[in-house]
Amino acid sequence: MELLTIQHADFTMTIECGKFDSIWTKAKNNIGEHALHSTYSWTEGVVSVTLNTDEGERPIEKGETASAIFFDNADYPIWVEFADYVKDAQFGSELQGDNERFTFRRHILAGFLNYGNEIGKSEIHLIYETKERTKRFTFSFEVLSTKLNYHEHWRRIIEDIEAEYRMLSLDYMRRTFHGFSPDQNGKTPEIVWWSVFASEQEKFVRACKNIIERPRHRLHGRESYRRADQLKIVPREIENTLAEHRNENGHLYRVEEQIQTNDTQENRFLKFALSQITSKYDALKQRIENLNNVSEVKKQEMRNMLSTLQHLQHNPFFRSVGRYKGMSQESLVLHKATGYSQVYRTWNLLRRGYSLYDGMYRLQTKDIATLYEIWCFIEVSHIVKEKLQLSDTDVDHRNRMEMNGLFTWELGKGEHSRILFKKDNVELAELVYNPKNTERENSDMGMKGLVVRTVPQKPDIVLQLTKNDMSKGMKMTYLFDAKYRIADRQNGVDTPPDDAINQMHRYRDAIYYQEHDENTLKKEVIGGYILFPGDGEPADVEMARFHKSIEEVNIGAFPLRPKDKCNRQLLEDFIEQLINKKSQEIIFKVIPQKGTFVEVGNRVLIGLVTNSSRKGYLQSFKDGNATLYYTGRHFPTTIALQNLHYFMPYFKGEGIRDAYEIMSVRTITSKEVKQIEGDEDTNDLRLAFELRYFRKQYASIQPINTSKMINYTFIDTTFEELDMLVIVDQ
Repeated sequence: MELLTIQHADFTMTIECGKFDSIWTKAKNNIGEHALHSTYSWTEGVVSVTLNTDEGERPIEKGETASAIFFDNADYPIWVEFADYVKDAQFGSELQGDNERFTFRRHILAGFLNYGNEIGKSEIHLIYETKERTKRFTFSFEVLSTKLNYHEHWRRIIEDIEAEYRMLSLDYMRRTFHGFSPDQNGKTPEIVWWSVFASEQEKFVRACKNIIERPRHRLHGRESYRRADQLKIVPREIENTLAEHRNENGHLYRVEEQIQTNDTQENRFLKFALSQITSKYDALKQRIENLNNVSEVKKQEMRNMLSTLQHLQHNPFFRSVGRYKGMSQESLVLHKATGYSQVYRTWNLLRRGYSLYDGMYRLQTKDIATLYEIWCFIEVSHIVKEKLQLSDTDVDHRNRMEMNGLFTWELGKGEHSRILFKKDNVELAELVYNPKNTERENSDMGMKGLVVRTVPQKPDIVLQLTKNDMSKGMKMTYLFDAKYRIADRQNGVDTPPDDAINQMHRYRDAIYYQEHDENTLKKEVIGGYILFPGDGEPADVEMARFHKSIEEVNIGAFPLRPKDKCNRQLLEDFIEQLINKKSQEIIFKVIPQKGTFVEVGNRVLIGLVTNSSRKGYLQSFKDGNATLYYTGRHFPTTIALQNLHYFMPYFKGEGIRDAYEIMSVRTITSKEVKQIEGDEDTNDLRLAFELRYFRKQYASIQPINTSKMINYTFIDTTFEELDMLVIVDQ
């Protein structure tokens, strides 16, 4: 499909996309048509620019905002048909890989672009040769995401990351860039220095040349000795001396003369700034040239600029200019004079930090998939902190940024990305980003006790919650994996990709726990969950298959995108539930291997439930709605109440079915429960168990062997021994 045509005096450019209709529909469903717009601009020589839409061809003006045509992860074939007088042409990207996709043959330059996961502002550069000279053409536009609103969501992701980890979102050698402005405060990272100077270098060089051609001078008094015939003006103070030696032609007279000099404060500053900038540019240029993907076009541009700077630095003009020693006071020349003001402005800009709010300078960031992954880690950390009701001092950030390649940063992995959540010096939770295998041992997950015996496994986010109710310091492990992908839209809800869900099954099966002094491997991961930039009404999301599976098998997904508080609430509620659950409940809900049992050392009390005068008491147990169980006058002293975890009602003559969690045990009077009719003054004490429905242990009521029942009322047992009580029909 032909999307856009540029008619230029020297060529005709056509931009196409084979699957644009499906891409546009996907983007419109995910973020709304109102956000799918781009601003187009171009350099001189253009006759017309025509945008092809569903409504037909539409001409657009320079700087106009119109429907976007460039999206992430799509192929865009580009055809440039040049006039006959164009002898050679090339694609002028900074990335060599882009240039290699284009070939020039028979006056046609053809190739394709795919921006992958890079979104933001971008440009198409053409460099071509005519009989007269080398010409350049630039076409500017914006590359949008089909999953997130670039104009809103991207900005929020960047702000959240920068608030937590300054400079982590920045990158270099990307196909897209974003506007930023200098900030008086903060660090001046090298990547920002390079980005600012890239925008300022032509103006800086031009300003230096203007100063050298027309420098500011100052008059300087100089003492000299001259013969009488060399004096143009006879100073008054030597008149007597001149009369005294008038017959001595070789006599020298001491005179003061005013001469113009270039050795001014402002010219000294120029010499200093030019030397400093040239040195910095040379160092960074060498580092950038060592990157494998830098195009020859970019390398040649850097060589030319360095050569120009060095040539200026060694200009004879600076031979008479001294060393810069600072300014004793503000200089109006540096602030206002032609040339000087531009040099001073550039030097000042290069010393500043940066603000990611739109400005005239270009800054490149990591691809959106990486940014989304980091943002999800930050969001999970904030939710855990909030649900544990911790202050900033209770969160121990042991994570750090590490230098990655040229002059960009990445978030540390494994041990270097650990966040500990503590209260009164007691560890409550731990969060780790991208635990990695160490070089020493391939099976090591980069986290204490976690091992992988097959191929490496690298989940994005590992959450470990510390539980002390069953075993001191026991950790429950949950995995979250951020995926910047949407598979489909079903019933108004975006769905995660199937392979991402399958990956969570693999993680749970592949990651084990091993004590350092034991050889036994134990299952470790309780559940795994995908975080993806999906959308949908929360009520519809809860009914989606990928969300219902969380309750059933502890594998599923949560839609999570910036500014979507409603679906974020689903993740918040889930993490809060994980934090508040007791160990026994968590482990019992883990599906065991067929033929094996989960041993947690907990006890179950089976108690007789009879029909009493209290209306609906028996029926509430049969319906699974009971919240209270009370005993008779005498409770067996042989049954210890401590560590009594669960209760199962026994229906006389029928059997058992449901399990309840015992929340608390207290004493009440028979009068309170109105168990004894007509005797309201009776005030004997009973035990009352406050209950919460746990699960249906059996599909139907199962008869049991009551021979072990104490006082024909109670059985003290465990889930492990429970099946031994059930009477199996022969």
